[in-house]
Amino acid sequence: MASATSSAEILRHTTAFTSETLSQSKLRLRLLSALRRKLPTSDQNVLRQLNLAAETLENAISTSSSFNRSSSLRVAEKLLHSHPDTLFSSFLLSLLYALLNRHTEAAHSLLNIFSSDPSLARSEIAPVVFEEFFLIHLLPVLQSFKDQRSRILSSLSSKNLGYDSDKRSRFEESVVVSGTRLLSKMSGGQTSELKELERDYEEVLDENCRLLVGYFREVLGNENGSRLIRPPSLIFEKTRKSDEFKFNEDEQNKVEEIGLGNGRYNNPTWTEGERSVEFYSSGSSSKSKSPPFYPQRVSLKILRNQKSSRTLSAISANLNSGSELESSSEDNLSNSSSESEGETQKKNRKMALFEPRRSQIQKQKQPIYAESSSSPERVMAADSDDPPGGGKCTPPKDFICPITSHIFDDPVTLETGQTYERKAIQEWIDRGNSTCPITRQKLHSTQLPKTNYVLKRLIASWQEQNPGFISIHSDNPDPETDPIFNSTLPVLPSTSPNSVIISQATMDGTICELRLAITKLCMSEILRESEKAVLRIERFWQEMNMGLEIQTMLSKPAVINGFVEILFNSVDPRVLRATVFLLCELGSRDKTVIQTLTRVDSDVECIVALFKNGLLEAVVLIHLLRPSTISLIEMDMVESLLVVIKKKQDGFLEMCLKPKTASILLLGQILGSSEGNIVTSIAKTVVSAKAIKSIVESLEAEWAEERIAAVGILLRCMQEDGKCRHTIADKAELAPVLESFMGASDGERFEIINFFSELVKLNRRTFNEQVLHIIKDEGAFSTMHTLLIYLQTALQDQCPVVAGLLLQLDLLVEPRKMSIYREEAMDTLISCLRNSDFPAAQIAAAETIVSLQGRFSSSGKSLTRASLLKRAGLDKSYRTLMQVDQLSNSSGESEENLEEEQAADEWERKMAFVLVSHEFGLLFEALAEGLRSRNQELFSSCFLSATWLIHMLTVLPDTGIRGAARVCLLKHFISMFKSAKGTEEKALSMLALSSFIHDPEGLNDLTSHMKDILKGLRQLKKSCILAVDMLKVFSEGNNSSIDLWNHKELVQVDCSANGEVLSIVCFRDKIFSGHSDGTIKVWTGRGSILHLIHETREHTKAVTSLAILESGERLYSGSLDRTARIWSIGSEAIYCVQIHDMKDQVNNLVVANSIACFIPQGAGVKVHSWNGKSKLLNPNKNVKCLTLVHGKLYCGCHDNSIQEIDLATGTLSSIQSGTRKLLGKSNPVHALQVHDGMIYSSSFSLDGAAVKIWSATNYSMVGSLASTMEVRTLAVSSELIYLGSKSGTVEIWCRKKLIRVETLQTGTNGKVQCMAVDGDEEVLVVGTSDGRIQAWELS
Repeated sequence: MASATSSAEILRHTTAFTSETLSQSKLRLRLLSALRRKLPTSDQNVLRQLNLAAETLENAISTSSSFNRSSSLRVAEKLLHSHPDTLFSSFLLSLLYALLNRHTEAAHSLLNIFSSDPSLARSEIAPVVFEEFFLIHLLPVLQSFKDQRSRILSSLSSKNLGYDSDKRSRFEESVVVSGTRLLSKMSGGQTSELKELERDYEEVLDENCRLLVGYFREVLGNENGSRLIRPPSLIFEKTRKSDEFKFNEDEQNKVEEIGLGNGRYNNPTWTEGERSVEFYSSGSSSKSKSPPFYPQRVSLKILRNQKSSRTLSAISANLNSGSELESSSEDNLSNSSSESEGETQKKNRKMALFEPRRSQIQKQKQPIYAESSSSPERVMAADSDDPPGGGKCTPPKDFICPITSHIFDDPVTLETGQTYERKAIQEWIDRGNSTCPITRQKLHSTQLPKTNYVLKRLIASWQEQNPGFISIHSDNPDPETDPIFNSTLPVLPSTSPNSVIISQATMDGTICELRLAITKLCMSEILRESEKAVLRIERFWQEMNMGLEIQTMLSKPAVINGFVEILFNSVDPRVLRATVFLLCELGSRDKTVIQTLTRVDSDVECIVALFKNGLLEAVVLIHLLRPSTISLIEMDMVESLLVVIKKKQDGFLEMCLKPKTASILLLGQILGSSEGNIVTSIAKTVVSAKAIKSIVESLEAEWAEERIAAVGILLRCMQEDGKCRHTIADKAELAPVLESFMGASDGERFEIINFFSELVKLNRRTFNEQVLHIIKDEGAFSTMHTLLIYLQTALQDQCPVVAGLLLQLDLLVEPRKMSIYREEAMDTLISCLRNSDFPAAQIAAAETIVSLQGRFSSSGKSLTRASLLKRAGLDKSYRTLMQVDQLSNSSGESEENLEEEQAADEWERKMAFVLVSHEFGLLFEALAEGLRSRNQELFSSCFLSATWLIHMLTVLPDTGIRGAARVCLLKHFISMFKSAKGTEEKALSMLALSSFIHDPEGLNDLTSHMKDILKGLRQLKKSCILAVDMLKVFSEGNNSSIDLWNHKELVQVDCSANGEVLSIVCFRDKIFSGHSDGTIKVWTGRGSILHLIHETREHTKAVTSLAILESGERLYSGSLDRTARIWSIGSEAIYCVQIHDMKDQVNNLVVANSIACFIPQGAGVKVHSWNGKSKLLNPNKNVKCLTLVHGKLYCGCHDNSIQEIDLATGTLSSIQSGTRKLLGKSNPVHALQVHDGMIYSSSFSLDGAAVKIWSATNYSMVGSLASTMEVRTLAVSSELIYLGSKSGTVEIWCRKKLIRVETLQTGTNGKVQCMAVDGDEEVLVVGTSDGRIQAWELS
């Protein structure tokens, strides 16, 4: 019994199987086809759903979008769970779970196949999985059946087998009796017994597979290893009635004809038993997996360690491979019927039909060692005509030791199933070897087993029947003089239609010379001799018409091993190139050569290393080896592939495949099946290596597969580094690509369409239209008709891309004309956009509509969003993109740019007209549904598409579509405008809303949301000119501006404990207040509450003023304690970093970068430099208030005069002259503000105007506010003027119309001493003399 299996081992094998299946599309297709045949045809609904699941899963495998993959996998899983009991669904689920990295569930699904149909699973679906971890448990069962079969065949060998005496052949292949001959010698009972044994074997194997599936499931459920699970007891007898199975003779005859079995382990009792006597007669139990039917390639590192023992027998062992026809002859034995002698004869006649063809093929494949008694090709024997005792019989190959080449004297059978002479294998082990000489499998024990007495008795029996046989013994046989090397091949006539008549002697000489070269290659210990042999063989190949027999001779594993050893050891470039050439030629004609090369990883690694070191022709051989994508990535040979692609092809040998073609195919495989980050890296490497032009040349290749691979490479490069599309568009010939479309698969067709779609994303509209014309007009067939046909059968998530390209091609003609192509494309886009069952298709449709606007950056990114933001007034994003693309910021700077801009505008108008006119605005309904989606990606694309199309309604003729757009989308845009947090989203919503304000019905619908819209417009008016224009429209549309402005009180805080609130300033989300007791407080507004987050009292007297520079890094405070302090603003507190002694009381502090200005206790204004220097300005005036703007200091004085002082030059200018005291009372300027080129001053109202407005340019008075209040403080925003009065009220005036719009009551008797407006101009903060702070929000 085999040892227990761990869950890790099971997962390792099942994961390897699913990974290989996922990486090889052809393998996947073959397995699905085999499983689909098992589906019941009665329920068509089930078939459709399972086929749909397979298509969806295939899409998930092929797509590069992670979102598309996850959505496809969800749909596929849902479909498969509704039909979990079929082999087809179990297989698909195993692949699906593997993609989701749910490997345990994948293993369970794969085991379902072994449980439901073990025979199919081990023969067609997963023979490797069966071999790796089923077969090790089933070895006792195999041994049991082999023992039973050996009993039957042993009796047959000893009693019934003889040799005919009337025919002899000089070129006998073996004396093992053929299947046909053996069948004729069997009795009816023996044949029936063999058939019954085979049926029992299959049945027992199935039952044991099911037992092991249950065991493996338990192991998988015991992941933590908390309990010990032992392998189940095996079944050795039949558990079902034999008449439940029916032998299908016709199907077996089919297998015989093509020379293939139903799988590697499907029929082991016949195939392996017929090939080797020691296999079925061995008494030892094998501890390793059953040996394969053909020799395993072994690492040359092992071979090098054994060069001293490299004799004829070792070469003979390596040549131990049988033909397919021989296998089919063996299978005939298992299918023979022997109920009567007549039926036996009938069967023999039927088998005889195969004999001529078998004989011919055997001659064609006859090796150079034609008379060797140990020749491994002779699995089937030619009928011997020598009677017993004739003395000219050759012993069966299974009686010959592969090491000594002599008949066994003391045979021992190792655990690998191979039999050797005891002395020879003991000497092999004594030299330090621990592997089987033939299979190279590691031996678990170097202690030799007991003598194989069954084989020894068979040899003795054969020797009794052939007493005249003389065995030639030689301790050191010489390969050059040994008779087995001196045999000659029969000369076959050339079958080439172009060949000339060559004399028999000439052909004999050529064949002998070639045979000698092959012998040197395989046997010589001198590297130079082997290298010369390679060059000689290569010359023969180039100069002669090599027949099938020569090809077969060179394709033998031993010869291929010789070539590989040359690759490992030679350093001669000419020899290496010749070797690679020969291997490529042989591998392209015979798949067994590729199988031999791929058996040992080191062989493949050697070929790859040679390629990366400069042997560029080796890329053809690498392509023929068909490595997986994962292997190709691990080989890290992208740079070498690019070298071949860029190299001139006339420097290469003329081979079965051009090296550039092989490189293109391999690079296409890597880029087509890799993960996103790997594709990005490789695509950037391709672009940086400047290989694009060379790859573009492959679009004109003769071979369609190369053209399609080049399309895939260029597509990935454009998607990852879009700037290369200009080179592709400039150099590519698209007609051959269009011709490739008809013969391509569906996946390849979509690749081509995707390539075209990416290619027309150039940053110049005129170039895009030129490329579109080429796609439309070139080719041998109608591109538009072909796309229309393909669109009707394409996968759901492919349809939007196809429809988008078809729509662009159709738009090349007059857009107002009806077109079936346009209608079909529009219907497809809309249906995909509305089909919520396929979210990937929805997103693709929305993104396609966005890209149809036709403006792109040089990297192929859509400029739809940037161009719309530019139209909304936020052109920063657009300018940034243009600068990155090194394009002009202005489209009118040159005639060429003007032409491009006009072409882009014309295309945009035509495309928008087609989109919005279809079915009277049906697209607007689909976009509205997308705007309700919770999928952020879909929502964003639909939002952008809807914004663009609604904006375009302002430049398109009004055909009533605007009403449909208003009904479908207006409410959505109002909602988004109100809820949008980002400036860009709000600006885009505003751009869409602006399309409705000139429509009376639209403006009426907007009125009910006026307050929310106005609030958003006020937030945007600083950065967006469109917001200002819309505000004007709304303002002009109202009789009174009062309706536009409304404030509500948010919060009121009592700080009377700290005295009066003397100063307030706002910065970002914080409010700073200065109090008369020297305290500075930091507040943050959250909702309707002011939170005190920090309080400090480092000033000893009242804080009269606070100021913050525009940079916002520092807070400045001035106090009556004769100091000014500089504070660092933290996230939760302020920290004093500098203290300046001002040597005077500080009132009304204003600051610039290097200076501070304040009002001292006496006359004038002091200017203090932060380095300690100070000077007095305007010494003749008693200044009441100050403001500093752009280096100019404005002073409001006690005598009602206003002066402007240029700090740079010291120039003083008078804005308003002073007045005398009125009735002995002064009339000072209490407050002064400068905003947007205007000077606002407040003083006692003598003429009914408490606030006067002056031009800062020419000092002329441009207006006044007719307020009767005693204004003590001012605050000005872009729209409003706030007046704080002595009586505690605040008046709000419209800055444009100079009318009062609102009056706020503070609710206290204290005067308003300071005010500030936040940066968004949404909140007004007021400080009063009774220590209160109030916040009002503009609603």
